[in-house]
Amino acid sequence: MKWDIFCCVVDNYGDIGVTWRLARQLVAEHGADVRLWVDDLAALARICPQADAGAGCQRLSGVEVRHWAPAWQAVEPADVVIEAFACELPADYVAAMSTRETPVLWLNLEYLSAERWVEGCHGLPSMQGNGLQKFFFFPGFTAGTGGLLRERGLLAARDRLQGDSAARAGFLASLGITPAANARVVSLFAYENAALAGWLDALAGDDLPTHLLVPEGRILGDLQRWAGQSLEAGRVLQRDALSVQVLPFMQQDRYDGLLWCCDLNLVRGEDSFVRAQWAAQPLVWQIYAQQDDAHLEKLDAFMALYCQALSGEAQAALRALWHAWNMGEAMAPAWTAWRQHADELAAHAQAWARRQAVRADLAAALVQFYRNWL
Repeated sequence: MKWDIFCCVVDNYGDIGVTWRLARQLVAEHGADVRLWVDDLAALARICPQADAGAGCQRLSGVEVRHWAPAWQAVEPADVVIEAFACELPADYVAAMSTRETPVLWLNLEYLSAERWVEGCHGLPSMQGNGLQKFFFFPGFTAGTGGLLRERGLLAARDRLQGDSAARAGFLASLGITPAANARVVSLFAYENAALAGWLDALAGDDLPTHLLVPEGRILGDLQRWAGQSLEAGRVLQRDALSVQVLPFMQQDRYDGLLWCCDLNLVRGEDSFVRAQWAAQPLVWQIYAQQDDAHLEKLDAFMALYCQALSGEAQAALRALWHAWNMGEAMAPAWTAWRQHADELAAHAQAWARRQAVRADLAAALVQFYRNWL
């Protein structure tokens, strides 16, 4: 079973984060022979330090990683071809697909969405001009979608770390993090955001100390403007009740562990959004902004699904905080309301993760789709 996965890096690390996790899981758990084509290997090297950003071909975690160069070199198409997030396959590769003796399953792996129309489009074919069929494959949160990326053993590893306070402290210490014993530990991975300064001021004036962990990324400029100084990785800035610590970019499994150790995770895009849900801790999602605020419909669609089991007051608090964060509005009032329902939101995050874990994961769903197609 040979697979080709094509990834065009657009959203910093979201695209490569998803495809790199998927490629590894297909190899490790399904015995697939996977080639991952990436146009920006430097992005892969940030989340996989073993990667050589200058190599045309390399093998990492059992995956054959190829540089998707502008000048395409002809190769034999795989049995399953995935164009991630509607990236456009090389024309010569598509032509080779159409002449291959054994048919190719061509899948467009779409962006994650909780919108209702997704279930109706998941798995549908689209006839192409060359006679090939391309199928739309939607990850998702309901039984009528393709599920979420979730490796075997992921949740057991999470439970072991979360259930052992000494192990959690040791893991954080391995990242250079030593929060105060009574501190709320929060991670922040975000795009640029006008709401940041007001939220940081609210944290600084809070009655509970917060240790804020900020992996390097696009939010760093806003953070440094608020601090009035450059913030290097590892250094801790103290302002009243708030401690801020910038972290160097880390590989994916370390980032997963960081999410598991935090009391609240602010995440962005798709990859970190899914991993925060598996952390079974409260989260705030910053969705990738689109023209005409089209992204807010997707945000509301997820909140409508996610909030179903919450009390009316907790729902309102979560919606207010997520909207303020995504619209760059004042965070202090919404943060105060959110804090009043923190215990319910924490229990809800655990219940949500358990419900999602009942469904087939994305890699298994893709493999099953291929077997049904044969």
